[in-house]
Amino acid sequence: MNKYFKRFFYRGAVFGGFGPIIFGIVCICIETCGTQLNMNGGHLLSGIISCYLLAFFQAGASVFNQIEHWQITKCVFFHFLTIYLSYVFCYLVNSWLPFSWRVILIFTLCFILVYAVIWMTVWLSVKAVSKRLNKKLNK
Repeated sequence: MNKYFKRFFYRGAVFGGFGPIIFGIVCICIETCGTQLNMNGGHLLSGIISCYLLAFFQAGASVFNQIEHWQITKCVFFHFLTIYLSYVFCYLVNSWLPFSWRVILIFTLCFILVYAVIWMTVWLSVKAVSKRLNKKLNK
C-alpha cells in the first residue's frame, strides 16, 4: 500500500502546479470580460493554495484506479470522494459556492451526474477497444 501513497503524492506534486496556473487564467478571463476583481493578498493566496490542493488531489486520485487488488466499485468510490471533497473545499474556501446546504446539494447532484457521464464514456470506450483487440487476437 505504501507504493500507492508514494504515487499519489508524486502525481499530486507533479501536476499540482497546474491549479494556480488555471486560477490565474480564470482571473485573466474574468478581467478580460470587463469585471473588476476585488482581491486582496489574502484572497489571492487562498485562491492559489486551494487551486493547488485541488489539482494535487485530483492528480493524485488517479492512483486509486491502479490498485489491482481493489474492486472497481471501491476504486471509483475513493476516486469520486477525493475529487468531490477537493472541489467542494476549493469552491467554498474561495466563495465560488455559497455555504448553503441547498446550493451544496445542487452542486453535489450536478457533480454526480457529470462524474457518472464521464466514467460511463470512459468505460464504454475501454470496452469497445478491448472488444476490438480481442477480435484481432482471436483471428
